[in-house]
Amino acid sequence: MFDLSALLTYVAVVLGLFLIPGPAVLLVMTRTVQGGRKVGIATGLGVAAGDLIHTLCAALGLSAILMTSATAFNVVKLVGACYLIYLGVRAFMSRSGGDSKVQLSAVTPAQAFFQAIGAEVLNPKTAIFFLAFLPQFIHPASGSSFLQFAVLGLIFSGLSAGYTSLLALAIRPLSQAIKGLAGLRRWEGKIIGTMFMALGLKIAFQQR
Repeated sequence: MFDLSALLTYVAVVLGLFLIPGPAVLLVMTRTVQGGRKVGIATGLGVAAGDLIHTLCAALGLSAILMTSATAFNVVKLVGACYLIYLGVRAFMSRSGGDSKVQLSAVTPAQAFFQAIGAEVLNPKTAIFFLAFLPQFIHPASGSSFLQFAVLGLIFSGLSAGYTSLLALAIRPLSQAIKGLAGLRRWEGKIIGTMFMALGLKIAFQQR
């Protein structure tokens, strides 16, 4: 179904994105500090479940389009590539924020799980990201587009769950190191911006 090199590229890009702290990572870290490792892991699993829901929604909406014609396929790919470049430019040009703190009330692991699902599912930026990101790795000639969406979504959610779980387990010993690396925050926009723009340009000029 998937070319090995394309699949490895997908995994590498996803892991690279995880290394740049975003809202989901911040939520997991905050929950872990406030409620402990179990709450942090539950929050990460909730985020992964929300990502899987976004994947299914994207698959239902786009798999039929991608199978319609080569023109429709290329249009979706080009729009997605342009959106990724746009995100990259915005991230690259933005100024790093201050030390904002997120205040969250104490919850049980089950509550943290369902709250994280809701937060991820109701985030429109996440929905747009999946609509733009996943189609770049879909090849209708390789089989069912819906099945490819599902596999990529499962991989993304699995990697997300694993990464956030490790983060929750390691947050205490890493806390001092994170404080020491606080100066790197000024570069986070440049890093993620470059990644998005590079991926967008690669997609824009590649052949179907």
